[in-house]
Amino acid sequence: MSFVELQSITKKFGSTIAVDKVDISIEKGEFFSLLGPSGCGKSTTLRMLAGFLTPSEGRITVNKRDITYLPPEMRGIGIVFQSYAIFPHINVFGNIAFGLVERGEDKVTIKRKVEAALEQVGLTGYGERYERELSGGQKQRVALARVLVIEPEILLLDEPLSALDKKMREEMKFWIKDIQKSVGITTIYVTHDQSEALTMSDRIAVMNEGRMLQLGSPIEIYEKPSSRFIAEFIGDSNLLDANVTSLDNTGCEVDLGNGVTVPARYSEHVKLNKNDRVGLLLRPEMVRLNPTDQSELPRMKGEIADEVYQGAIRRYRVKTGNHEIVVEVPNRPELAQLSQGDSVELYWSTESGVVVP
Repeated sequence: MSFVELQSITKKFGSTIAVDKVDISIEKGEFFSLLGPSGCGKSTTLRMLAGFLTPSEGRITVNKRDITYLPPEMRGIGIVFQSYAIFPHINVFGNIAFGLVERGEDKVTIKRKVEAALEQVGLTGYGERYERELSGGQKQRVALARVLVIEPEILLLDEPLSALDKKMREEMKFWIKDIQKSVGITTIYVTHDQSEALTMSDRIAVMNEGRMLQLGSPIEIYEKPSSRFIAEFIGDSNLLDANVTSLDNTGCEVDLGNGVTVPARYSEHVKLNKNDRVGLLLRPEMVRLNPTDQSELPRMKGEIADEVYQGAIRRYRVKTGNHEIVVEVPNRPELAQLSQGDSVELYWSTESGVVVP
């Protein structure tokens, strides 16, 4: 039995089903993300785990202990919210010490634990500061220290980076992952940001309309999506309309029209039949322009419709008859010669083309 078990968890608000029979097993020490668009049920799931909402159906266990109907304070769970909820009239030391004071810890123990927590989150010397004197990233660290200091069994993070600017988000997601690894705490992270989930998680559950659509590692979710929704939601994608012309246990061939037939692979979660209408998923970074390796026979030919310069990469939109394919390539001097209207050849490996329903 896994450390955290959500068994057929359902939450109804009147006639609306916010979470529909979700089953999730999370291992001790794992960094697990609930990923999906706004309103998909991920925060509702997190709040049922925290004890702020009671499931309409189902069961929640932590370390084989049934916590489905326990109040939040008896669950051994800490949560960091999007807003951080730092008390503005109490200094950083007092904010972090709050939970320990409520538990009746003595002053010596409180001082030792708070100072250790400040060091842990890189805020040694910040104890006398107030919220107004902190940056967004520092507020986030205080909120995390306030939870870690009470030594919970599980850490819940509800979109904690959404209020930060892009540069700070990039820095903080690596910092949070490093902290989680060093502490070894089981962490459940809610986000709508695919980059955060892919970067930080050991495993990801993708949700939509209250249901869990796919559960797997970041590589599985990104490279082997089980549905068109996931293929389009996770990262940038080209989805080319196609027909399955043949298939076996290891892969298939699909017809892209205009006499172009290419090999592809498909996820074990997908059921295919010959003549099915499908989408061929091609990630922009997996497609090559004008391959120089003679063994890489072009899959398609096309014409550059436009180019977007993005510093480290160049992004091309290529028209190929009845398809348009976006290609992202590293910025290299020889590509600077390509421009709108130029004819190009496109290549991608068999492993890079994935069929989705």
